[in-house]
Parts: sequence; structure tokens; C-alpha cells
Amino acid sequence: MLKTRVITALVLLAILLPILFLNNFFAFAAVTLAFFAAGTWEGLRLFRLSRPRLWAGFWAVAYAIIVFVSGLPSVRSLFGLCVALWVIRFVPALKLGLPALGTPSNRLLSVTYTLSLMGCFIAIVSLFQHSPLYLLSVMAIVWVADIGAYFAGKGFGRHKLAPSISPGKSWEGAVGGWLAVLVIAAAIVMYFDGETFSGRLYGRFGWPGFILVMTLLVAASVVGDLFESQLKRRAGFKDSSNLLPGHGGVLDRIDALIPVLPLAALIDLWL
Repeated sequence: MLKTRVITALVLLAILLPILFLNNFFAFAAVTLAFFAAGTWEGLRLFRLSRPRLWAGFWAVAYAIIVFVSGLPSVRSLFGLCVALWVIRFVPALKLGLPALGTPSNRLLSVTYTLSLMGCFIAIVSLFQHSPLYLLSVMAIVWVADIGAYFAGKGFGRHKLAPSISPGKSWEGAVGGWLAVLVIAAAIVMYFDGETFSGRLYGRFGWPGFILVMTLLVAASVVGDLFESQLKRRAGFKDSSNLLPGHGGVLDRIDALIPVLPLAALIDLWL
């Protein structure tokens, strides 16, 4: 299993890193289109909708029009809508539960979740337009939070965060991930220039705003992870798919990024 995970990771890095740092917008956007289509297909399967490939193709065409034809028109409204969907619909679902499969409410939820997934990938493209480093500086917040939560949870986890959804997650792990983000992001602010998200955030809002935004982003990453786990548990799936051998599916790799990136991109418009 570990060997498979490592091989898949190396193949992905071999494909993605050159595209990322060649700074070619068209090539990068084309890759995001492929991953968006795959993630949409996986998401529609979690909602147990019929003809998920057909509907994923429909959403992919819409994404391509926005990115390649429209040239990313004003996306502030889209990012704002995505943030509102998480606050109003997806976060409450962690407490209230999901609608039954096969109901109109389930189909409506699938549309809103796919829309939030589109917002995530458009945010990736939008942040990439600053620079590849800038995009990575935002995504690294989620990666650091995840790694910090894993080790803090392993060492100190006692109180379950959401036992009915993801029994392995603890409050201690979530706090550990938050602290890891604050420490590493603060180090980036102090030792690197303002060409990162953390640096610009500190330059605009100072330490109080920096801590507040980082806290919001870490909380959003936890919510994104839990919501996808909730979708998988309801559908009876262990992974969103097996597209990435050893890693599960695309959604399994980006679930925490889905609420974070539109929020970060919206904040970035104020920086």
C-alpha cells in the first residue's frame, strides 16, 4: 500500500510541478479542468445520481467556458456564494445530517456542492495568476493543518471532534493543526517577503487580522474534510473513487481545500 501511494505521488509530482512552475496559464488551467471533471464525477457518485459522467461533462464544459472563454470574469460573487453555501448549508449539515438519497433535497444539495467545487478550482486558477508560489502558500495552510492535526491527534487526542462522521478526528488534533499553521505562517511572514498569502495578509491587517483569518481558514479546512467524510459514510464508500491508487480519489485529496480556497481568494481580493 505504501509503495503504491509513493509511486502515485511521484507520478503526480512529475506531471504537476513542471506545469506549475513553467507558469503557463493555459496548461495549468487545462490540468485544473481535468481534475475538476474527475472530482465532479466522484461527487455526483457520492450523491448516487444517475449518469454522473454525463453531468460531470456538463459541469466541465461550464468550467471551461468560465476559464478559457470568459477569461475569469468578476468572480467575487462566485467566491462569496461559495462561502455563503458553506456557512448556511454545509456546516449545519454536520449537525443536522444529510437528506436521504434519491430525494429532491439530495439532488439540490448535489448541485450546491458541485458549485462549491467549481468555486474551489476557479479560486485555484485565480490565485495562480498571482504566482505559483502564491497559490502554494495558500494550499500549504491546509496541508500544514492536516499534518499538525494528525500528529497532535496521535499524541494527545482524547476528545472526539465528530465521532459519528469521522471517529479518528479529535479536538486536540484540530487545535494542534491550528497552532502548527500559526507558527509556520508567522515564520513565513518574518523570514520571507510579501509575495506569499501570509505576508500580504500580515501587511494588510497586522497580527490580529492574521490570526483571525488563519483561524477561519483552518476551521474551514476541518469542515471540508468532515463534510466529504459525511458524504462517503452516507453513500457507503470508503474512498471517493480509486482514480489515485493508494490515495483514493481526487475529492479525498482536496476535500479540505474546497471551502478554504474560495474563502482565501475572496480575502485576497481585499488585500
